[in-house]
Amino acid sequence: MIAFALRRIASMIVVLFALSVIVFLIFFATPGIDPARQMAGRNATPETLAAIRSNFGLDRPLPVQYLTMMDRIVVKRDIESYSNRGVQVIPQIIDAAPVTFSLVFGAAVIWIFASISIGLLAASLRGTIWDPLLMGVSLIGVALPVFWLGEVANLITQQRFHDTFLFSWVPPLGYVPLTEDPIGWFTHLVIPWLVLSVLFVGFYARVLRSDIVNSENEDYVRTARSKGISERRVLFRHQLRTSMITFVSLFGLDFAALVAGGALLVEVVFGLPGVGRLTYLSLAGLDLPVIMTTVLYGAFFIVVASAIVDILYAFLDPRTRAA
Repeated sequence: MIAFALRRIASMIVVLFALSVIVFLIFFATPGIDPARQMAGRNATPETLAAIRSNFGLDRPLPVQYLTMMDRIVVKRDIESYSNRGVQVIPQIIDAAPVTFSLVFGAAVIWIFASISIGLLAASLRGTIWDPLLMGVSLIGVALPVFWLGEVANLITQQRFHDTFLFSWVPPLGYVPLTEDPIGWFTHLVIPWLVLSVLFVGFYARVLRSDIVNSENEDYVRTARSKGISERRVLFRHQLRTSMITFVSLFGLDFAALVAGGALLVEVVFGLPGVGRLTYLSLAGLDLPVIMTTVLYGAFFIVVASAIVDILYAFLDPRTRAA
C-alpha cells in the first residue's frame, strides 16, 4: 500500500509539472497573441508594454519565461493583477479559498449523507413502489439548473417570504468568516449549501443504489448470507463497502472540481467572494495573471484529489494496487 501511494504521489508531481508547462504555453506562447498587450489592456503605451515584458521576462527565451513565471507564482508569490494595478494575485486567491472551501465542504456533507441514505433506502426497498419514487424525486435536482435554483431560493428567502418566521433569520447575500462569527457564517451559507448539494444528491444516490443492487449476486454476499449474517449487516458491512468504490471516485473528482472553481454559479448568485467568482471577474476583465494563477490553482486541486481518490480506491479494493 505504501509503495503504491509513493508511486501515485510521484506521478502526481510529474502531472503537475506538465500541466504548469501546458498552461504557460497556452497563455504566453500562443502564436499571434502578445501576452504583454493582453495584460496591459487597451490603449497601452509603448513604455507600459516594455515594462511588462521586462517584468515577466517576455523578451527572453521561453524556458526563462516559464521559470520566471513559476518563480513569481510559486516561490516569490508577488505576481500582480493588471486590471487592479498593485493588487497581488496570490493574496486574492488565499482570501477567496476559505469561502469556496466553506461552500463546497458544507454542500458535500449534505449530499454525502443524503445520497447514501436515499441510495441505501432505495436498494432496500427494491421491487416496491418506493424505489422508483425515491429515485425519481432525487433525480429532479439533477435536471434543475443550479443558477435557476439559486435565484428561486433568493426570491423566496430574500424577498417574498423574508419577513415571515420561516426565513426571517436569513441574512443578506454575502459571506462572514467562520473565525469572526460562526453563527453568521452558518446562516450565510446554509441556503447555498442546499442549492449546491441538490445538484449531486440524485446522481450519487442512483450510482450507489445501482452498485448495491449489482452486488446482490456476488460470491462474498452469498457467502455472508449462508453464514447466517443478518441482512442489515450484509448490507452495511459487505455490500456498502464495495459499492462505495465508485462513489468515492466520483466524489473526489467532483469535490476537487468545485473547489477549483466549479461552484462559480452558486458563488455569483449568492454573492460569495470565492475562487469561482474571482475567476469569473478576471475573465470578464481579461486579467491574464489572475486567470493563469486560478487555472493553476484549479489544476493543482484536481490532480491532488485524483491521487487521493486512487489511494482510497486501492485501500477499498487491494486488487488495484498492482496496476
